[in-house]
Amino acid sequence: MRYQISGKQIDIGEALQTHVKTDLNTVVEKYAERPTGANVIFSRSASEYVCEATVHLSTGLNATAKAHAHEIYAAFEACSEKLEKQLRRYKRRLKDHHRDRSQPVELFGASSYILASKEQAEDAEPDTLQPIIVAEMETQIPSLSVGEAVMQMELAGAPVLIFRNEGKEGLNVVYRREDGNIGWIDP
Repeated sequence: MRYQISGKQIDIGEALQTHVKTDLNTVVEKYAERPTGANVIFSRSASEYVCEATVHLSTGLNATAKAHAHEIYAAFEACSEKLEKQLRRYKRRLKDHHRDRSQPVELFGASSYILASKEQAEDAEPDTLQPIIVAEMETQIPSLSVGEAVMQMELAGAPVLIFRNEGKEGLNVVYRREDGNIGWIDP
């Protein structure tokens, strides 16, 4: 498994990198078959350390966790526990989907935009209807079944996931509703 361990504006020592590789390897191999890689990013937010980890599985799905703590090792341990909980919860589903899927998840390219939010009074009219684009980047849209899309959304901790439905031609959306249920948009 490939590891990419980095820090945003902080130095990551060899001891921490070794600890991350050892601990993450134990967690991932226990619950996931054939993981392909892991990205771990440490950063600082005020007085706390933040650890964000993403584990890439051979099926094309990703498990993501994020944790905060006042010490860098404690932040990683909390993040590792969250990943372990997610992978344990979805182990049976991951294995079942792995058996049905002989090829990795197919990905399609798309553009992703971040639009500027403008704090305005409710009565104020905007100057123009064109939004201000803050960032433009490439993203991947996976080709999944609805069950896999829901599982990927929950593993990533995302509120919404756009995917290409394997059984149909068009793009579909799954999202978490305010009542806690999952919504599915199938155009």
